[in-house]
Amino acid sequence: MAKDIITHRDALRHTAGRCVVSVGLTILLTLSFCLLQFGADPDGAVSAGFVTKSSILISVTISGLLTGALSYRSALMMRELALTRAELRRISGTDQLTGLLNRRGFDEAAESALTAARDAKLPITVLMCDIDRFKAINDQFGHEFGDKVLIAIAEVLRSFAERKRMLVARHGGEEFAILMSGVSKERAVQYAEDLRQSCAAQSVATGEVSANVTISIGLAECRGETDLAKVMRLADQALYAAKHRGRNRVVRADADSIAA
Repeated sequence: MAKDIITHRDALRHTAGRCVVSVGLTILLTLSFCLLQFGADPDGAVSAGFVTKSSILISVTISGLLTGALSYRSALMMRELALTRAELRRISGTDQLTGLLNRRGFDEAAESALTAARDAKLPITVLMCDIDRFKAINDQFGHEFGDKVLIAIAEVLRSFAERKRMLVARHGGEEFAILMSGVSKERAVQYAEDLRQSCAAQSVATGEVSANVTISIGLAECRGETDLAKVMRLADQALYAAKHRGRNRVVRADADSIAA
């Protein structure tokens, strides 16, 4: 297995090793070609033109072989580096517990979705979802059970988002975010209500402990808006209103609904 290059000395050692290999291969290939072209007799007579043509052929062949080999190795290393970077980007944008996008991943994907929706003149809807009384669940049943609740709700949201082609993320703690584009106000509210009911129908159990979990949802719509923070803030205000009114409900972010 190749040794990792970490320090400057490692880099110098690696370069020196490659130089030794390159020089060694050059000598070996040159001798091989010379034997093939001129024979094994060192006193054999050959014409100057033949020597010139043979030297050019040998130089071109050796250069092509070494360049091809080194280029192929470099291409493999660049491919491995690109895959590693892509995996690091994926990991940095993924919540490790639920497998959903985390806040960073959601913000990056949502910015692109907002721009695309604005260019296509499509409406954008954001849902902020929060598990009701999650702290009490943790206090009563323990954090391990609380993690199971998060995973169960995340699976409901994931399945829903995949069917409707939406972005979904664990936005922090027990809070989740969903972004949809090209959906009417009426349809968005219906989707949110369907989602609320699907979560309420879930029963989370471990051993002898089980619990039915509900979520509250705040909904905000916009058209032509590119400020993600503004849209999220409106959805969060609607979520706060849903919590204030008794939880396990959907509230739209408009002048009437938020004036709690």
